[in-house]
Parts: sequence; C-alpha cells; structure tokens
Amino acid sequence: MLFIPFILVILFILLLKTLVVIDQYERGIVLTLGSYSYTLQPGLKILIPIVQRIIKVDIRITTSDIPQQEVITKDNVPVGINAVVYFQVSKPEAAVLKIQDFTYAVTQYAQTALRDVIGQVELDSLLTDRQKIADEIKKIVDSETTEWGVDVTAIKIQDIELPADMKRAMAKQAEAERERRATIIRSQGELSASANLKKAMDHMSSSGAISLRTLQTIEATTANPASTIIFAVPIEIIEGLKKLGGK
Repeated sequence: MLFIPFILVILFILLLKTLVVIDQYERGIVLTLGSYSYTLQPGLKILIPIVQRIIKVDIRITTSDIPQQEVITKDNVPVGINAVVYFQVSKPEAAVLKIQDFTYAVTQYAQTALRDVIGQVELDSLLTDRQKIADEIKKIVDSETTEWGVDVTAIKIQDIELPADMKRAMAKQAEAERERRATIIRSQGELSASANLKKAMDHMSSSGAISLRTLQTIEATTANPASTIIFAVPIEIIEGLKKLGGK
C-alpha cells in the first residue's frame, strides 16, 4: 500500500513530461534518443517520456547590441562605433543543430563584419552614408547566418564617437562654412539694394524728380535757422542756372 502513492507520483511526473505546450511564437525541436526527429508547431503536444526531449526555439525578432569598439577608417581616423543587429530564426532545426549559441554567434560575426567594412571607408563616407554602410554589413552577415537558419533583418549603427581634436576641427570647419554663407547672403542683399537704388536714381534723373527731391530736402532741413547745412548741388541745376543767366 505504501508503494501506491509513490507510483502515482511517478505517473504524474511522467504525465507532465509527456504533455508539452508550444507557444505561438515558439517552435519545438524534438530529439529522440539524441537524434533529430521533427519540429513541433504551436499547441499542446505529446512526447514519449525518457525517450524524447524537446528544445524550444523563439522565432520572434531578437535585438542584440554590438558593444562599442574602436575602428580605424580608411583615412586612418580612429572612431568608436556601436550598433544593433536585428535577427530572426527562420529554420529552428538548423539554429539548434548547426550552431551552439546562434545569438552569440550572430553578434560576434556582425561585430567582425562591422570592423571590416568600416576599415574600408573614409570618415566622410562613414558620417554621410551611415545607412548604406549598415546595409552592406547586413548583407555580409546575412549571407553567413543563412546556413545557421537565422535571418538578419537589419543592422543599425547607433553612435559614431570621434576623437576630441577631430571634433574641434569639424566645429571650426562648420563655423567657417556658416560665415561664408552669411557673407554671400549679405553681399547678395547689398547687390540687390544697389541695383534698386541705381534704378531709382536713373528714373529720377530722367524725369527731373531728383531736383525736386533736392529742393524738398533743403526745405526740410532749413526749418532750424541755427543749423548750417552744405549741399552739393547737382551739375544739372548749375548748368540750368547758367543758361537762364545767359538769356
């Protein structure tokens, strides 16, 4: 009679090992006596206790950080770069049977590919074509990890840390560029204003309005008798007065 509870406990444990639940985002790799048998889909499944065991694989997109590292660009500039790799298991059986730790392997391979690619580009290209370089790294990593049953969906370069002296040089260059643009804008404004003034002067000279404007200015400025004002009379007025005196 004492063996009955013991037997029941053993049966209950075997029952728990027999029934397995596979979540929607998982796949189950079944090994029978150590050999691959089949892949289980989501749902409640039954296994043969002791003979079979299951390895669950998450097939959702996984994010893995590529730690910051110093890389020398093609033009010999040391930069600190960190990135993120996004990947997803496409063939669960290959991810389990062909690679020991596919997450670690993908991260390390992406890190190596990042160093190789950035070592072949110059700093200007690295700063301006960040996405293009990230896509090139993704292509290299994805071609290798396909055999592991892993699909690399994207690689993003997060931060690019430049040396302090390079930052100062770039800041000076940016400031010089802003001053150059400001000088061009000011000169264009002055050129436009001078052109408008010339048009106004030509129009006033041809219509005789310049003499009228001179007289108006004299009248406005002589309101205060204590002021002494000297005017340069236009040559046209002087010549007109000479002609009147000759007559």
